[in-house]
Amino acid sequence: MGRDGSMIEREIESEYMNETFTLSIYRPENYSPLYKYHLCIVQDGDDYYQLGRLARVSDNLHAEGKIENTIFCGIHYQDRDDRWHKYHPDSDMQENYMKFLRFEVVPVLDKELPSYHVKSCRVLMGDSLGGTVSLMTALKYPNTFGKVIMQSPYTDERIEQLVKDSDEIDTMSIYHTIGLDEEEVETTYGDIEDFLNPNRKLNQLLEGCVSDYLYKELKGNHTWKQWQKDLPNAIEYIFGK
Repeated sequence: MGRDGSMIEREIESEYMNETFTLSIYRPENYSPLYKYHLCIVQDGDDYYQLGRLARVSDNLHAEGKIENTIFCGIHYQDRDDRWHKYHPDSDMQENYMKFLRFEVVPVLDKELPSYHVKSCRVLMGDSLGGTVSLMTALKYPNTFGKVIMQSPYTDERIEQLVKDSDEIDTMSIYHTIGLDEEEVETTYGDIEDFLNPNRKLNQLLEGCVSDYLYKELKGNHTWKQWQKDLPNAIEYIFGK
């Protein structure tokens, strides 16, 4: 089955990361430079397109008139180790990756695409560590990114403190899920960690300071089977008309 929308690719030579990135940009069927679009920057980009079926989700929600005009920009990683170093708060590369999103990706997309150029129309999305770095980037640059979709994010006391210290988080929109079977998750380097209960703590904190916030505990574990099934709900919540 073919796509309704269209995929284009753009390359960025990142000074912050000393790496060439490919942006995979999916535009809806009605795309025209005469229209304005919301923008979703997606960590784990290839995973969302291939395992999450993001292009098909976009096609369906646009065709059904359930979401505003939205363009998705996927950014992928090289391998599991590279992913950890870009996304994990313990890594010394994560800070530069967040700068890459803010100061290199956003200007390219603002120049390339007819987007609104305001924080309320820029969204960061990711699963697991991709959700973590999405939230942390939005907290670091709240005047640039106003919305976050995070599916089963890794979280700890440092991230809770970032939420507590934020003066802008009350203005954000956040969609947040975790699986009920995520108490024993195998992480990148083989450790077993509890994701469920730290996410419950983060939920309690976010509920108290984010007015536009939806949290769900879903059936399933730390896999794409759970995330793909819920992805249409996440996108409709954040981009819904």
